[in-house]
Amino acid sequence: MAEEDNSQERTEEPTPRRLEEARKKGQIPRSRELNTFAVVMAGVAGCGFLAPYMARGLERILRANFRLDREDVFHPQAILEHSLAALIDGLSLLAPFLALMVAVAFAAPVLLGGWVVSWESLQPRFDKLNPLAGFKRMFSVRGLVELAKSLLKVVLLTAVAFLVFQGFGDEALRLVGEGLHPALARGLDFLWFASMLLASALAVVVAVDVPYQLWDHRRKLKMTLQEIKDEFKESEGRPEVKSKIRQLQRERAQQRMMEEVPKADVVITNPVHFAVALRYDQARGGAPQVVAKGVDLVAARIRELAAQAGVPLVAAPPLARALYYSTELEQEIPEGLYLAVAQVLAYVYQLRAARGPGERPAPPTDLPVPEEYLKERPS
Repeated sequence: MAEEDNSQERTEEPTPRRLEEARKKGQIPRSRELNTFAVVMAGVAGCGFLAPYMARGLERILRANFRLDREDVFHPQAILEHSLAALIDGLSLLAPFLALMVAVAFAAPVLLGGWVVSWESLQPRFDKLNPLAGFKRMFSVRGLVELAKSLLKVVLLTAVAFLVFQGFGDEALRLVGEGLHPALARGLDFLWFASMLLASALAVVVAVDVPYQLWDHRRKLKMTLQEIKDEFKESEGRPEVKSKIRQLQRERAQQRMMEEVPKADVVITNPVHFAVALRYDQARGGAPQVVAKGVDLVAARIRELAAQAGVPLVAAPPLARALYYSTELEQEIPEGLYLAVAQVLAYVYQLRAARGPGERPAPPTDLPVPEEYLKERPS
């Protein structure tokens, strides 16, 4: 994030670029309460799903370690062997549950903010070792919010635990007089039910914490008007870079325009200063289109390419200027120039149909070009 600017208030919402830069730095909304809730709920669900398997395994471990043969009593390595077997059985018993908890612990952050790997956030920051800054964090608004959440969790969990043991305390005590198998089964059921109620209590804290974390994250990333202006200038780039980009764009556009000249039906010239290439697609209909135009050196290049491709050159100064001023590239000519252009195209078609020099038609003269098209229009 940018440095604090005390001269202006941060009243503007963060821009997409600001949010992206913060994400690269690892500054994303996180809720520890949501992560805790996800892990606890996964643990509760895992206990409920794995309860029969865990009950049978625990019964097998207890029977194996509390029932010894006579030979085991006098065997010096018996205790070690029993302990090792109990350890292996216990690990195999807990392995599915532990794997589930680890998977949920890694996946829980995706629920808010998604996955982010930021090396910058892993770098040590010695400013956090400053005790004064630590005291400021303790007594800040965020510190008070964390304290309020902790107190809320204590109150909720204490109240739920009291209600659970008040309602099921006598039943839990009666488990002492039952057999091993039914006692384990009912004990695990009781543990699962109590855990479910405690996890449900945490949902209240999550419902408060998640909106607060989202709001607090946006608040920290808010920008001043000056920061937005500076970001816009930076994104636009330096003047020399923009000038170079515009130059390359013009060169590319001019190259594409020159590639269209050999496909034109006629090039109308000034004959020196202006050159406009027209193409008329009879199958498509509509009016002729301007496929290339230019003045001076560009006009000379258009005439050169047209001559090389055998495109007819027609000298009509007023019409050339009118087309240049009134029409953009790849646009149809204006309605006021239809008649003049039609006469030029008729001449071109007669020229193509002529078989010998004696049959060549005379180029058109006195073309009807309205005065309004002969002036350059303001951009």
